[in-house]
Amino acid sequence: MHRPTLGSKAAFRLIIVTTIAVMFGAAAPSPLYPVYQELWGFSSFTLTVIFAAYVIALLAGLLTVGSLSDHVGRRPVILGALAVLTGSMLMFAFADGVPMLIAARVLQGLAAGAITGTLSAALVDLQPTPRAGSIASSASPPGGLALGAVGAGILVQYAPMPRELVFLLLVATSVLVAAVVVFVPETSPRTGFTSRRHLWRVLRPNASLPPAVRGAFLAATPAMFATWSLGGLYLSLGSSIVARILGLENHMVAGLMIGAFFGSGALGSAVASGWGAHRKLAVGLSTLGTGLIVSLVATLTANVPAYAIGSVVAGFGFGATFVGVMATLIAVTDPAARGQVFSTLFIVSYTAFSVPAVVAGFAVIHVGLRSTAVGYGLFVLAMVILAAGAAIWRARAERRTSPPLAPAIDAELVTAAADTSDTSR
Repeated sequence: MHRPTLGSKAAFRLIIVTTIAVMFGAAAPSPLYPVYQELWGFSSFTLTVIFAAYVIALLAGLLTVGSLSDHVGRRPVILGALAVLTGSMLMFAFADGVPMLIAARVLQGLAAGAITGTLSAALVDLQPTPRAGSIASSASPPGGLALGAVGAGILVQYAPMPRELVFLLLVATSVLVAAVVVFVPETSPRTGFTSRRHLWRVLRPNASLPPAVRGAFLAATPAMFATWSLGGLYLSLGSSIVARILGLENHMVAGLMIGAFFGSGALGSAVASGWGAHRKLAVGLSTLGTGLIVSLVATLTANVPAYAIGSVVAGFGFGATFVGVMATLIAVTDPAARGQVFSTLFIVSYTAFSVPAVVAGFAVIHVGLRSTAVGYGLFVLAMVILAAGAAIWRARAERRTSPPLAPAIDAELVTAAADTSDTSR
């Protein structure tokens, strides 16, 4: 019997919802970290280890099964990962100590690693307009992180069962989403595997890129580090900064501060969607750097309004920059290699998301939270400057190899005020 399928637009929207739900779950533990610390008495370093366990497991998933959907189809990978994510949410809900938290984070990370690149590839496969996939792929993750931080903060502060309710709701959401994903049309041919050796080659840890993508990817790497390393700070130590430096111990407020950054990131992705790829990077990096400087000053002076403003401005830059990275890479990627390219992109992004955060957790023990936060911010600022230099170099290289009548894309990069047509298309 033929199974009915959703229309492409409905399927596209469902994949967006799925992405948001996955990222909601990734952010949900963040407002709970101070609660766990008070309950079980662990250090800031242990906190960042719990956070990093998720990202390291996610990287393992990306490195092994990240491109699996290019061979077995998008839908089976999404459904399998949602089943594993449901199990991890149940472990969070009934966690009774640090080992259980780490185990839940590892399981969640493995599932997220399997599903992240697949969802991004599916969004591009199903996009109703040429830029919709890159916009959704860039805006949905920070949007989901924002909703997760704010939603969990509100539930922890005001709802019954503060340590359990958010995860039980996520279990119900995952089951509901999976029930509808069954009807999503398959967009990737199921080529399968010709032999066990072929299967091993696919599952073997791999972060390679097609030759046509490597130059653009290399130039975009500093921008990935600048955006996601700052995101890692907010999700790992953000609640501690709000409570111990800014003096705000309300869990909802901590969630709102984290949500302000990632929510503004989703807004930045949407606003920048109609700009050229180089303008996205120019405006994104400049606002990211500006907001970061404001946040650094606020951290030094314990100024709450300035910290909130800096978070919003930096978040906008986060979103605009990352959508620029996505647009640049989509333009040079063959559809058959999208799963591979997106998986490698998220490998780099989530390395930046986790490694600096773990180093920061270790540094807190020796130099304190405020000094660590400032040093971390200066590191991100250096990445912003490096990313701007790489983007200018890439734009000039493209101009040298473009026809004489091509737009002056390096001028657009420097001024951020030139033609807004997407030069990367």
